[in-house]
Amino acid sequence: MDTTVHEHAGPGFNAAMRPSGLFRLPPLALYVHLPWCVRKCPYCDFNSYENTGRLPEREYTDALLRDLDSEIAAVRGRPLISIFFGGGTPSLFSGGAIARLLAGIRERLPLAADAEITLEANPGTAEAEHFAAYRAAGVNRLSLGVQSFRDEQLRALGRVHNAAGAERAFELARAAGFDNINLDLMYALPGERDAAGALNDLRRAIDFAPEHLSWYQLTLEPGTAFHRRPPALPDEDLVDVVEAQGRALLASAGYARYEVSAHARAGRASRHNLNYWRFGDYLGIGAGAHGKLTIAGNGVIRRVKQRNPPAYMRGAGTPAVVTEEIIGDRDQIIAEFMLCALRLCDGVPRSLFEERTGLPLSAVARGIEHARRLDLLERDDARLRPTTRGQRYLNDLIAMFAGGAGGLLHAGHAA
Repeated sequence: MDTTVHEHAGPGFNAAMRPSGLFRLPPLALYVHLPWCVRKCPYCDFNSYENTGRLPEREYTDALLRDLDSEIAAVRGRPLISIFFGGGTPSLFSGGAIARLLAGIRERLPLAADAEITLEANPGTAEAEHFAAYRAAGVNRLSLGVQSFRDEQLRALGRVHNAAGAERAFELARAAGFDNINLDLMYALPGERDAAGALNDLRRAIDFAPEHLSWYQLTLEPGTAFHRRPPALPDEDLVDVVEAQGRALLASAGYARYEVSAHARAGRASRHNLNYWRFGDYLGIGAGAHGKLTIAGNGVIRRVKQRNPPAYMRGAGTPAVVTEEIIGDRDQIIAEFMLCALRLCDGVPRSLFEERTGLPLSAVARGIEHARRLDLLERDDARLRPTTRGQRYLNDLIAMFAGGAGGLLHAGHAA
């Protein structure tokens, strides 16, 4: 795939519009995509592939480091506040491969002293055996894709583990020294007729006392097996009951909801994900990985890598595997910032809009006032913060900024 650059000369976006003295580069994170898994789940729309033969661990690791080499010139000297190994199933990779990757990253870029380093893992026994090696390599946060503690639901979701395996994986992670663990759980699963199953899953997760819980509704995404052959899912009324009772349960157990589907104990919100929602910068390496960097005075640059793993490995580190877009359009910058920031339950400081977009707050004044009149945005002089109603109708709130300063074009993004 050839490098493609699209220039957008939107109305009025230029360095002269930046609020005086406010602009500075945002924090920088790194996303590393490891695309293979044991089995492709029927609900998954990520760039992932079943591993049907030998895992090309060494070749892919080499490719990732060449990829990173090609990114360094744009961020030289900027420390990484977080690294996230996502997939696919990163825990298919050995502890040695992850150690080699982390050593290579440290050789190329400085890491903040308190950098958060997360690795996604599936609770299969073979992967769980790697946990101690990951911890020794420097991974300090583990994200376990449990999805449910009910065997029948795990089978319906195409998962390769069972409930006992999920529980054992958590115990092994703790034994390996992980004191920062996220559990991924889904609700509104196929065949559910009442709230009991989803709430019992949540109670079992809480009993393990993880530091973080990602609790999200199963959705039928285009291109997935579930989208082609939809299972019977609960109706909206039942989903509303599950969400209300589940969020109350999480709050009573000390898990604060800080983003649409993310709940954490005090001080344990994901730094990597917060950087996304606060419109921070991030490099993306790996097949299909996305990156975003701020260009002082010129908007942002987004880079996407070749999705196909063999093609990616052949061309990693060259322009042949990169698609690039420079976004200098004011309206698009506003829409992207709001799409991120308004997912946060507590929103963001109003000053962050100016810092991260380079635009004056007056650029969105009409949209802010309209959202306030509809009780979607709080009347808060310090923050851009959605109301409870705004959280519920997040797509509508975000859409008010999709056309620029108060436009009402529907953005069509999932909440």
